[in-house]
Amino acid sequence: MSAAWQPSAPLSTLRLRARLFETTRRFFAARGVLEVDTPALVGCAVSEPNLHCAEVYLPAVPGRPARPPGGSQVRFLTTSPEYAMKRLLAAGSGDIYQLSHVFRGAETSRLHNAEFTLIEWYRLGFGLQQMMLETAQLACELLALSPDVPPQQLTYAQAFERELGADPMRLDAPALRQLAVAHALDPTLAQRCERDELLDWLMGAVVGPHLGREQLCLLHHYPASQAALARLDPQDRSLALRFELYYRGVELANGFEELTDEPEQRARFQAERRERRRRSQPAHPPDERLLAALAHGLPPVAGVALGFDRALMLRLGARDIREVIAFPTDSA
Repeated sequence: MSAAWQPSAPLSTLRLRARLFETTRRFFAARGVLEVDTPALVGCAVSEPNLHCAEVYLPAVPGRPARPPGGSQVRFLTTSPEYAMKRLLAAGSGDIYQLSHVFRGAETSRLHNAEFTLIEWYRLGFGLQQMMLETAQLACELLALSPDVPPQQLTYAQAFERELGADPMRLDAPALRQLAVAHALDPTLAQRCERDELLDWLMGAVVGPHLGREQLCLLHHYPASQAALARLDPQDRSLALRFELYYRGVELANGFEELTDEPEQRARFQAERRERRRRSQPAHPPDERLLAALAHGLPPVAGVALGFDRALMLRLGARDIREVIAFPTDSA
């Protein structure tokens, strides 16, 4: 057994990790995409119900008024650089990318560490198909896959129908609940889940693990209720212009044609806050700086976040994220 002070990843893995950072930077430099660096410590928490922010309390500076009065400042460790990067886009940055440490609570498994690395980037004027293909190109370089093998492309509905024999667009919550219980979701837990929670569980537990077994798989056109920060499809507003990339059953990336409409984004934030209250989660105020940037004008843009640590795991055939991170959270 190794000593507690030692890294959990072997040095050979950490060297490969460094080389893949270089690969990423070359990939974007060849395309004229600017590397940026945004804060890890931010003033607003996300409202997305499935994400949990870590809070940081900054003590008041001696001799200065505390903010808020009488207490410390509350800040949050960012779950994604998305909001800050969109503010840069609205300010005229052009195409940008970032290698970013991000933080998410309530996620612990062989695929999750509370602190991990995202590659996040935004491409002006890209549509969903262009963004999916560029994501697959970067994944091929990180995973050492042949670029001559095109990724499989499936709609969200096609994947559900293939794996579960069910159309997720037509099933209501009771039918999804019955389907989830048939695939081993605890019945008591299932009764507490709403429709989108059941869809998330079925995707994570049943559908997703079968995607990308032989080649990269791009899953696209999610239900509108799963849009997050994506535009709705103007041809069918029951669908969102969102995609995910899978390889060997592991979700590697999540991307959108980005929502640029400030009133619609504000309405989504409010709906997410209501859902967080329903789940007895903290419902923090929306990020007004992001909304102001959208009101100022965000150009048509597509963006994606790719999990760097998971890509390294797949490259090496590792079973646990601890094998590719120098110091996981429990030993940091």
